[in-house]
Amino acid sequence: MIELETIRPFFEDKKELLAEILNRYPDYGRRSAVMPLLWEVQRSERHVSEARVEEIAGILGLHATEVKGVMSFYSTYHEQPLGKYHLQVCSTLSCSLAGSDQMYDWLVEELGIVNGETDRDGLFSLQKVECLGSCGTAPVLQVNDVYYERMTRSRCKEVLAALRRDELPEPWLERGGDNVSAEKAQIESES
Repeated sequence: MIELETIRPFFEDKKELLAEILNRYPDYGRRSAVMPLLWEVQRSERHVSEARVEEIAGILGLHATEVKGVMSFYSTYHEQPLGKYHLQVCSTLSCSLAGSDQMYDWLVEELGIVNGETDRDGLFSLQKVECLGSCGTAPVLQVNDVYYERMTRSRCKEVLAALRRDELPEPWLERGGDNVSAEKAQIESES
């Protein structure tokens, strides 16, 4: 007799977390919990499988297609596993004018993958995304949840080399304009 392996429900041993998320919403708005539930699965498992979609739909009393509709709208959620290091290249106008298209092309060449793919080793995945909200410090590369601003080819090479050594480099923040003046003035006033 062949036994089929079953997938253990994600929230089975996370009752407190599930209750905390569901309690954020009134009963009539419970379906609003779909995004935080998807995020918990995505963050933990690096993707949201069909089984997890069904589980979340069951928890919220939705159809799986409704959960998938939310997933398809946001680039945050993925049906296939992401690499350990998910590289996201901002492709909006500010970043594009500052060189993000060239950075993306270089990453494609260097990693041997294109938008939406993960390399064979499961180390890197690559995605072009819409605005990362750092237009003044373009071009921006986001690695998992870390921003690297004013990326150049040499900085990109540094980041990839560190990631290949399984080190996530400290981000450099390249703020300019009024923010720097305000921060500098505050630091000087506290001295």
